[in-house]
Amino acid sequence: MTITETEAEPQVSPPTQRGDRIFAGISKAAGLSILVALAAVFVFLAIEGIPGINQPADNYAPLDSFVPYVGRLLFGTIYAAIIALIFAVPFALGIALFISHYAPRALAVPVAYVIDLLAAVPSVVFGLWGARVLGPYLVPAHDWLYDKLGFLPFFAGPPSVTGKTLFTAGLVLGIMILPIITAICREIFAQTPRLHEEAALALGATKWEMIRYSVFPYARSGMVSAVMLGLGRALGETMAVAMVLSASPVYTLNIISNTNPATIASNIASSFQEATPAKLSVLIATGLVLFAFTFAVNFAARAIVARNDRKFNK
Repeated sequence: MTITETEAEPQVSPPTQRGDRIFAGISKAAGLSILVALAAVFVFLAIEGIPGINQPADNYAPLDSFVPYVGRLLFGTIYAAIIALIFAVPFALGIALFISHYAPRALAVPVAYVIDLLAAVPSVVFGLWGARVLGPYLVPAHDWLYDKLGFLPFFAGPPSVTGKTLFTAGLVLGIMILPIITAICREIFAQTPRLHEEAALALGATKWEMIRYSVFPYARSGMVSAVMLGLGRALGETMAVAMVLSASPVYTLNIISNTNPATIASNIASSFQEATPAKLSVLIATGLVLFAFTFAVNFAARAIVARNDRKFNK
């Protein structure tokens, strides 16, 4: 038999085991079930919420139409989430680096465990703590920000005497999303190829320079994904914000006064129980807007991650 004849023989794939076929079927079913559930939620929100776009004006009080009403709520949702990210992201990255590259194992394991435990705390507990403990505790900080930085629109005041402000709500949200961002970044940092780190150190880089030029480029996509997952949690959080924030549908950059922009989720939670059928359709319509906005954010995050992956792999 010649070499040509040998190469022409068809390649026989190994036989597929029954367990492999069962596992593949279960995996496909699980993936499809997520898509079905997501589509079902969208269909429900669309059917029940679209009529809420055109309701009598009193259902949008203190405004008179849907677009200004949901616009103010969407502004408050995004604003609160951005404040949460400002608080959470630097601490999350620092903690993740400490656990993965600086702390000895005897300390890194318990710290990682405690951070992970924060993710298991119910949001209502964070809300109670924020409203009863953190809010009053931050009143002097509100006064200081007003005295020193009152010329900025964020701290224009007058400062709240109860501490139930967007500043407090953003800090609570930041603590709530901290475990998500930390856990993902910690795992991504730990997966950086050891040879890359050793090569940077061998070339004379300090530990920070090694992290900057070896760890961060490798982990960029994972960091973006972690931040976007934290953003998604902050956008959809309900009870903690509703319990901490004394809110109304307004546009304002002030985060330390009693006049605070409401979020979509907290507005639904606070208004749902006493809502008439017309008002309920309006609330569901705002939920549809939040659903669409969150989907768009996640879609944009995936595009950013894919672009960074292409750049890194070139």
